[in-house]
Formats: sequence, C-alpha cells, structure tokens
Amino acid sequence: MMVTDTHTHLYSEAFEEDRDDMIRRALDAGVTRFFLPAIDSSYTPGMLQLEKDYPGTIFLMSGLHPTHVKENYRDELGHVKEMLNKHKFYAVGEIGMDLYWDKTHIDWQREAFRYQIKLAKEHRLPIVIHCRDAFDEVFEVLEEEKGDDLFGIFHCFTGTREQAAQAISYNMKLGIGGVVTFKNGKIDRFLGDIGLEHVVLETDSPYLAPVPYRGKRNESAYVIRVLQKVAEIYGLPEKEVAVVTTRNSKAVFGV
Repeated sequence: MMVTDTHTHLYSEAFEEDRDDMIRRALDAGVTRFFLPAIDSSYTPGMLQLEKDYPGTIFLMSGLHPTHVKENYRDELGHVKEMLNKHKFYAVGEIGMDLYWDKTHIDWQREAFRYQIKLAKEHRLPIVIHCRDAFDEVFEVLEEEKGDDLFGIFHCFTGTREQAAQAISYNMKLGIGGVVTFKNGKIDRFLGDIGLEHVVLETDSPYLAPVPYRGKRNESAYVIRVLQKVAEIYGLPEKEVAVVTTRNSKAVFGV
C-alpha cells in the first residue's frame, strides 16, 4: 500500500535528534512519498540535503510562509524566485494568509500571496495554500487569479462545507490531516459528502498530530491514522483510499 504525505516539515528542528529514524518509521508504515513545503530561506539548505539523502522519496516546494512575511519579505520572495529558476520544485508553497497571530501586515501577506501565485503560473506549478482565520481574504485573491493555470492544494483544510466547495471550484484539492480525527474538528461531519477525488492526505508534522497522539509531536508515520479515519468516513477499504489519494496527489504534483 503506497501512502503519500502531501505536507510534512521533515527538516523541522523538532526532528533534530531522530530525523532519520522518524523517516524510517514512516517508510516502514507504507508512507513512500513525502512533499515538503517551504517556510523561508533559512530552511532551504536542510530541505535540499533531505532531497539528496532520499532521492525519489522526498519532493520539495519553494515558497514563503505567510507567518514569515516580515520586513524582509521582498528579499525572501527574491529567494523563492531564484530557487524556482535554478532547481526542480513540485509546487509553490506553503503560501497564503494567516491572520490568527497578527493582522498588522495583511497587505504584505496579500502581496506575497499574489506574487507567489504568479510565480507558480509562470513555472506551471501548483500552489499549496496556508489559510488561518483568512478564508475571505484568501478567496478574494483566488477569485482574481482563477483560471486553468491555477491549481493546487488547500492545506490543512478546516473550513465549512461551503468553503470546501469554494476551494474545490478554484481547482484545489483539500489537504486532510489530523484535525479530521479530533472530536471538535467538524470536517468529519461533511467530508463524506465530498468526492474522494478532491482529497489528499497530510500530516503537517511536527504539528497537528492525530488522535491518539494529539498534543504530541506529529510525524509522517501518523498519516496512517488520517488514512484510517478518512476510510471510515467514506466507508471504503484503507487500501482504496490510499490508492485514490495518492493518485490525486500525482495529479497535483505531476509525480
């Protein structure tokens, strides 16, 4: 059974002491493809090293995370552009808007989001969206940029049924992670009404660990828990869900 984790920060400091063991646990669990979203330029060397260490298994994205859009954001966007021009990436991400922590630089975030969408279109790549307390703002930008050249994944989707439909209308898959296992996660109430062809699996490790690991460090092996919950919601065998969601990820990333 081939399982894909479409969103995992394997380069995170949280894995500093056992990174290779953690990756091996995931491989042993059947997770054979890992897609790594970027945060900012400081993580680029570690990401490139992981790709070198695990060829054909680890696939990289380039992008500037919205919570890292700070005074130097234009320099960071220059780094994203430079990397896309000289290295093979499979998406521009994670990008978007996050108004949970700070609304001070909403204009910077919006500018960075729009700029990186245009970079993705230029390179014919998907985008991977981070959205927290910013559905209206993210949808406003997507509405302006919509078209056949806009596609990707709405990472860690935690919105409503209506917001799910709107995200899908912009050629986005829904990234489903540990939240689907939470008692108060809410998306489990309507996910089964959405075609499985719109769903991909993720962990967002080291964050958002699924039950029964909630509150602890997440890791890619735990995507199996997400798979089990999604299979339960859809009333399908786990193997079938693994096949369909991996196929969906291939449709997005092209690999």
